[in-house]
Amino acid sequence: MTVKAIIFDMDGVLFDTERLCRDCWIEVARENGIPDMETFFPKCIGRNQTDTAALFREFYGAGYDYEHFRQQASMRFHDDIVQNGMPVKKGVREILDYLQQRSFPVGLASSSSHHSVEEHLQRTGLREYFQSLTTGDMVEHSKPRPDIYLMACESLGVRPAEAMAIEDSPNGIRAACSAGMIPVMVPDLIAPDQEMQEKSALICRDLLEVMRFLDK
Repeated sequence: MTVKAIIFDMDGVLFDTERLCRDCWIEVARENGIPDMETFFPKCIGRNQTDTAALFREFYGAGYDYEHFRQQASMRFHDDIVQNGMPVKKGVREILDYLQQRSFPVGLASSSSHHSVEEHLQRTGLREYFQSLTTGDMVEHSKPRPDIYLMACESLGVRPAEAMAIEDSPNGIRAACSAGMIPVMVPDLIAPDQEMQEKSALICRDLLEVMRFLDK
């Protein structure tokens, strides 16, 4: 396995934000009488705003205002970040330092908006580690489609087969696999099932384990 570049997902891989986002969505849904959010939320992990909105309408029909819900949940999410800080996942700084010291090209492919990605990376002092940022508002459809990863590989000038994608979600692994990359899963909210075991080149407990694998 030849790895010439690393491309990270953001939410659930670099930052423990999926858990916070889930909690905010569930709270706001309850306040607005929107049922079954615990069932709906996992379907959205890894998707951009356009695809999430379409999925919301498909799941709930026309009886609920997605944009109003999204704005309320987003405000609660950002208020928590301002009050409590950005929760950085275990091993993030260690693996980014490791890759920087070895001159690995490093990119990010996140379904979040470019504004959110820049804000999160700047807030945590991690922006300098990334040579390219590919975000959900740069593609029409994000994960599980491969578009965002193909664009990220192109931005780093590497072939997908030589790029490792580090993901936490099934949608992300599906996207990386479809792009022809080397998918590595570091599970967050969703445990790997048989499909994920088959599609992932490697499943690790945390980013420190990924770093040890690269150091072999």
